[in-house]
Amino acid sequence: MLRCVAIVLFVFFLLLPPPSVAQAPGFVRVNFVKAGLLAGVGGGRGVLTYRGRNYRFTATGQSLGITVGATASRLEGWASGIRDVRDFAGTYSAVGAGGALVGGAGGVSLRNEKGVVLDLKGPKAGLEFAANLSRITISLR
Repeated sequence: MLRCVAIVLFVFFLLLPPPSVAQAPGFVRVNFVKAGLLAGVGGGRGVLTYRGRNYRFTATGQSLGITVGATASRLEGWASGIRDVRDFAGTYSAVGAGGALVGGAGGVSLRNEKGVVLDLKGPKAGLEFAANLSRITISLR
């Protein structure tokens, strides 16, 4: 019996992915500016801190739906589901609503095609009302 348990444990540990392949969260900081009337466009730059290293990135986005105004946001939060830093780059999508009048707080949850999820929050300045579908493309620099 003890021999069977030892064999099962040995096989279990053999099947575990190595630490370099396991998922690890990353911390994200991004400054983003957005403007629009019906359709919106925006862009920004940020830094992903992942496994002790900083990776700079650019973000470009578009939204379709009801968008009126212009805002600047400074968002930060977590990226989960990253197996490799290259998983962070890609096209993220979200459906949401929000607004700002001179100042306020903003938040967004986005997911890309590789399963990476961004949960970001932070201050927003400007005047905007939005109820739309958003797509943001992130490229590592």
